[in-house]
Amino acid sequence: MNTSQARRPVVTGIGVVAPNGTGAGAFWKTTQEGVSVLDLVSREGCEHLPLRVAGEVRDFDPVALVEERYLVQTDRFTHYAMVAADLALDDARLGRADYEDAPYGVGVVTAAGSGGGEFGQRELQRLWGQGSRYVGPYQSIAWFYAASTGQISIRGGFKGPCAVVASDEAGGLDALMHAARSIHRGTDAVVVGAAEAPLAPYSVVCQLGYEDLSTCEDPARAYRPFTADACGFVPAEGGAMLVVEDETVALARGARVRAELAGHAATFTGASRWEQSRDGLARAIGGALAEAGCAPEEIDVVFADALGVPAADRAEALAIADALGAHGRRVPVTAPKTGIGRAYCGAPVLDTAAAVLAMEHGLIPPTPNVFDVCHDLDVVTGRARPAELRTALVLSRGLMGSNAALVLRHLDGPLA
Repeated sequence: MNTSQARRPVVTGIGVVAPNGTGAGAFWKTTQEGVSVLDLVSREGCEHLPLRVAGEVRDFDPVALVEERYLVQTDRFTHYAMVAADLALDDARLGRADYEDAPYGVGVVTAAGSGGGEFGQRELQRLWGQGSRYVGPYQSIAWFYAASTGQISIRGGFKGPCAVVASDEAGGLDALMHAARSIHRGTDAVVVGAAEAPLAPYSVVCQLGYEDLSTCEDPARAYRPFTADACGFVPAEGGAMLVVEDETVALARGARVRAELAGHAATFTGASRWEQSRDGLARAIGGALAEAGCAPEEIDVVFADALGVPAADRAEALAIADALGAHGRRVPVTAPKTGIGRAYCGAPVLDTAAAVLAMEHGLIPPTPNVFDVCHDLDVVTGRARPAELRTALVLSRGLMGSNAALVLRHLDGPLA
C-alpha cells in the first residue's frame, strides 16, 4: 500500500455475520452496548469436549440465504462469507449493473485459518462408515481454505484479481492490505474479508492443541484479556466482508466513502513466543503508521488483539507503548471481541468493521466482561465512550507468530 499514489483504497460497504448479529446495524447495536453473547457450546457432537464456551452464530439459516447449487458445494465457513459478501455489496450499493460491462475490475480476497472442517468431517465419516462411493464430489473443494474466494467470485461474476491469504489470524488484516494493493494497481473494487466456522467436533478437537485456548466453563470469565484473571481466548465463528474501492471510482458512482485503508505492516515472531511479539507488533505498528503518514499522537483509538493470555497481553501493552510512546498510555483501547470470541482470521476484520462504525458514530465500544485492568492501558470498559475519532489502529496476532497492524482514516462526517 502506498498512499502517495493517486488511487486511494476506501471502504464503501460492510457485511457482518457474527455471534452478536447479522448485518452491520445489528452487529453495531450490540457491540456499542457492550453485550456479551458468549455461552456454552451447543453444537452437536461437542458436548463432551473440554472446550465449554464459544461465540456461536445462532439463528442463521443458510438454506434461506444461499442458493441450493452453492449450498451443497460449500461448508459453513463459506456460507458465512457468501452472506457477509452479499450484505457488504448491498451496503455499498454495488450491483451487477455497476460492473457487468467490466467484470475484470472487481476482485475477491479472503483469509482463512482452517477451511471447511464440518463438511470435511461429514464426508470422512461417510468414507470410513459406508465406503468411498458415499463421498460426495465436493469434498475436494469445500474443505479448501480458498473455497470462499472461489465461490464468491463465481457467484458474483467477479473476474478481477482473486486471492486467499493464509498468514495465521493476522491474515484478516493482511487480506485488507492485499485488496488495497490491488486497488493501487488498477482494480476498481475488491470484496475482501474473512469468515470462520471452527465449532464442528473435528475442528474443536484440533484446537484443543492450542495451549492458549480457554477451557473455563463460566461465559462471564472465560475470556478476560488485560486482567489478572486472564485464562486464554474463546473461539468464535462468523466474520465480516468489506467492499473496498478506489475512491475516485466510488465517488463517480455515488457511493458513500466511509474510511480509508491508510497503512498496513506485518511481521513474524514465531509460534507462541509472546514475549517476542512485543517487538514484532511494535514494528508492525510503526510500519503501518509510516505508510499512512500518521504520527503516533494522531491515533484516536486502538482495537487490540487481546489474546487473553497474561504474557501475550503484557507484550501487547508494551508494544503499544513502544510504538506510540507516551500517547500509548493515554489512547483509548478497546476489544469488543471479548463479547463474541475470537473468530480467528475473521476477528480482525470484525474489528475493522467495528472501527469504521465507531468512527462514524463517534463512539468507542466497550470491552465486555473486562473490568479490573492490570496493564498500563486505558481500556474502555463498562459502557461506550463518546469521542471524536478520525484515525483508528487495528491490531492482530496469530497463534503461529504473525503480527499485523492496520491504520484506518475516517473520510466522512459523523452520522446525524
